[in-house]
Amino acid sequence: MKRLAVPFFAIFLLLASSDVSAQCAMCKRNVETNREQGTNKVGKGLNQGILYLMAVPYLMGAIGIYSWMKSRKK
Repeated sequence: MKRLAVPFFAIFLLLASSDVSAQCAMCKRNVETNREQGTNKVGKGLNQGILYLMAVPYLMGAIGIYSWMKSRKK
């Protein structure tokens, strides 16, 4: 049961996350301009792209640590 607790907790954290507005200054200005014009599709796409780029290194690190721990137990 303990072996399943960590993956379930990680999945819970991923599913429980809320929308986050993570933007650089140039992206923020672009989104503000689009909001003034009445379109918001660009802002949502930028936020998703930024969050995707932020998550990849953490996922790679987690996979690396998991494989290291698994090989260490053998």
